Amino acid sequence: MKQKNIKKVLIKSSEEIQSIAISTIDNELSAVSGLKTSINIDFVHCVERIIQSDGRVILTGIGKSANIARKIVSTLNSTGTPAIFMHAADAVHGDLGIIREDDIIVCMSKSGETPEIKVLVPLLKSRKNFLIAMVGNSSSYLAKHADLILDTTVEKEACPNNLVPTASTTAQLVMGDALAMALLSCRGFTPEDFARFHPGGSLGKRMYLKVSDLYKNNEKPMVGPAADVKDVIMEISSKRLGAAAVVEGNKLLGIITDGDLRRMLEQKVDIGKLTALDIMTANPSTIEEDELVVNALEMMRENKITQLPVLKNGDYVGVVHMHDIVKEGII
Repeated sequence: MKQKNIKKVLIKSSEEIQSIAISTIDNELSAVSGLKTSINIDFVHCVERIIQSDGRVILTGIGKSANIARKIVSTLNSTGTPAIFMHAADAVHGDLGIIREDDIIVCMSKSGETPEIKVLVPLLKSRKNFLIAMVGNSSSYLAKHADLILDTTVEKEACPNNLVPTASTTAQLVMGDALAMALLSCRGFTPEDFARFHPGGSLGKRMYLKVSDLYKNNEKPMVGPAADVKDVIMEISSKRLGAAAVVEGNKLLGIITDGDLRRMLEQKVDIGKLTALDIMTANPSTIEEDELVVNALEMMRENKITQLPVLKNGDYVGVVHMHDIVKEGII
């Protein structure tokens, strides 16, 4: 008869559960704080070596270190440092072909003594690639064979048995971020550079998307100053932007929103005698077409409005609506 697995469940009080979580956070805070002593001349030389290299940064590791390496690769790529992940176990089964002559290798390991690392390191050294060890044991095999060391030693894991990689992987992650931010600063990486590397995300769009990219997809609602109320209502309704500009030639005189129409009706005036000039808000907030969309959003928020007339060299050319901005994920 097949024996069933027996689950051991120890009931903890709310206070005990909270205490465990707080202890974990305190442990990892201590591990991260201890990294400050590792920001030494080796760290500086790592940054300088990567900056001066014509190659890429290849990060490798195994187990939890491999997972952290993948995240660091992503951060480096998004901040201007070309990087690739190579799994330490796969490297000896063909993935070494990824490596080029000028590439710099960052090998990540807590112990620096795993069998995969001991097989991989001699192969890397034989190729004469520059080797950086991000390691939690400065006396390890990996540390002794590396050209430079990023020391991520932690006193103990957050795990009560000191087994599960927790504080050690947090230390690796923070050291990777420190390296990426130092490289970013040395490269003079700008918000415009960030936008080029993140064209599909909302963060990137905030840096490059312009009003001209949005308003041209809309209708161009407008009426003359002598237009009657019926014409104004028809224009606002047909263009579906909740407003119509009042223009003379190409010059903007004012704007009429559907809110203006409701307020007018509440006053019980004789609408048959009113014109667009009587109803409009003169000198409304406007934005030039070459302004960033994020600036249009800020103006809308400040003025508590949902649309802005768009100008080009002072001439009215259309309307940008809050819905256009929301649709782009910039909010």
